[in-house]
Amino acid sequence: MKTYNNLYQKIISVDNLTKAFEKARKGKTRKSYVLEFEANLKENLLKLHEELRNGTYGPEPLKTFILRDPKTRRISKSAFRDRIVHHAIVNIIEPIFNKIFIYDSCANRKGKGSLFALKRFNEFKRKVSENGKLASSRFNENFVEGYCLKADIKHYFDNVNHEILLEILRKKTNDKSAIDLIRIILQNFDSSVKGKGMPLGNLTSQFFANVYLNELDYFVKHGLKAKYYIRYVDDFVLLHKSKEQLEEWKEEIDKVLREKLRLELHPDKSKIIPLSKGIDFVGFRNFYHFRLLRKRNIRSIEQKVELFIQGFIDEDGINESLQGWRAYAKWADSYGLYKNIKMELNKQAHGNNTLQRMGED
Repeated sequence: MKTYNNLYQKIISVDNLTKAFEKARKGKTRKSYVLEFEANLKENLLKLHEELRNGTYGPEPLKTFILRDPKTRRISKSAFRDRIVHHAIVNIIEPIFNKIFIYDSCANRKGKGSLFALKRFNEFKRKVSENGKLASSRFNENFVEGYCLKADIKHYFDNVNHEILLEILRKKTNDKSAIDLIRIILQNFDSSVKGKGMPLGNLTSQFFANVYLNELDYFVKHGLKAKYYIRYVDDFVLLHKSKEQLEEWKEEIDKVLREKLRLELHPDKSKIIPLSKGIDFVGFRNFYHFRLLRKRNIRSIEQKVELFIQGFIDEDGINESLQGWRAYAKWADSYGLYKNIKMELNKQAHGNNTLQRMGED
């Protein structure tokens, strides 16, 4: 396996830090912390470069807050200058690993994402079910053939083992300085168990999440030789005609996760489900002939509409919410729901331009 040397000098170069700054500021150009850093951009970047070059760099403590939308998640936010360092690392190391990631690792990768995962799921379900071939059960009911192992890794980000991750990274680089910098970033997270865990919200966490589970991807694709496998962060699906085969694979996957990566499947969220019952994956309930939104996503937009009606959200707020929701919901069979929401808003809008501003189909 090819390894890469001298990565640290590329990471900390002024040119790379400048590119990292541009990426870190994207979409945040009016934020006070960006404007403050940008006011003395050259000096700040040179200072950061010098700290990284002479080994005195240290990240500021993470700012943590709780997000409920609708799941409760603990999000950790890095200082802006530390985000520049994160981008600098990913700029150099991600292209190396991207070459070895499997095709169907879909999260946080250029040209991939949740919609790519949906399309691949659609392709796989057709192949497994032989284009929706109907089979007669002993109760003479029709159903789509095939099964899906829908799996979730228990408390994934909290349980990533730092030493295992660093060892995986060493397979592609033996640059000690680069590894030491990554270790500093990992240790900046105040986890409940020393040497474990990555913060939700960091760019490096998103990238390292794929690096860590690439070991699982290779086992599934090359060890089990499974054809129809898709992973999106720590959620993954495996499709097959045989329920028994998926049961065997589930046991082998859980064993490898425990022994090699110190992880385990979530006992309540890892199940084998007939394709005919619909599979909950990347935000949708995926059936053979149609796709539905998750109930919690419907409740979320309904609650925001109700807040608008009650006056707690203004026109700009509801427009922003509806535009974002529609961009997501249009990938499901949701036109009827969308129409009902517009009708409800029309009743309350009293002739204003709320719906026109949110855009029509």
